[in-house]
Amino acid sequence: MLPASAATTVTTSFPDSLRGRFLVFDGPDGSGKSTQLRRFVAWCHERGVPVTEVREPGGTSIGEHIRNVLLDPANDSMAMRCEMLLYMASRAQLFEERIVPALAKGELVLADRFTSSTLAYQGTAGGLAFEDILAVGKVATGNRWPDLTVVFDVDEKVAASRLSPLLDRIEQRGAEFHRRVREGYLRQCRDYADRYRTVDASKDPDTVFDELLGVVGAFFSVTPRRA
Repeated sequence: MLPASAATTVTTSFPDSLRGRFLVFDGPDGSGKSTQLRRFVAWCHERGVPVTEVREPGGTSIGEHIRNVLLDPANDSMAMRCEMLLYMASRAQLFEERIVPALAKGELVLADRFTSSTLAYQGTAGGLAFEDILAVGKVATGNRWPDLTVVFDVDEKVAASRLSPLLDRIEQRGAEFHRRVREGYLRQCRDYADRYRTVDASKDPDTVFDELLGVVGAFFSVTPRRA
């Protein structure tokens, strides 16, 4: 982790490099990524960076209907392949309706989860082949992938202690499933090291945010903008 002083130096120099970028915050349930996303959005607004914030599944009227189906504990008979395709359907609508227009306007798109979640939950933990998920993901997004995915890493015991007692259908799957989810994220960080970074999410929120700023700032200071 960068020391606080280094993170502060980075924050004053990289905001403009975020314009027109596609950034994803991801990680296991209970990792604190949504809290850090809200902080990062506020940080960007304070520095005049236009942000389109989206969440998955959902983010559009159609996507929110799909989200309700996916997370409803009553739908416990849903097959894993059906689950994956529903996530992708929500993603396809979100990409066309909100992400593409925002990037075209030069805004930062900041997503709470993306294909990285599908690879971890339905792939590594759920048993579906990465190749199948990536093939469907290519269709859903027109083969456009995030510039950077930040994985907030935390073990399943710490993550479980942070969850609301009112668990959705995915959160109810137990410690072993969520251990494999974490393994899925770490596998992606190894396999796609050119566009993934990790942040230790077990620490206090202020320390995590300092590390986040350092990681994102360092990445975009050396990564050329897409043509």
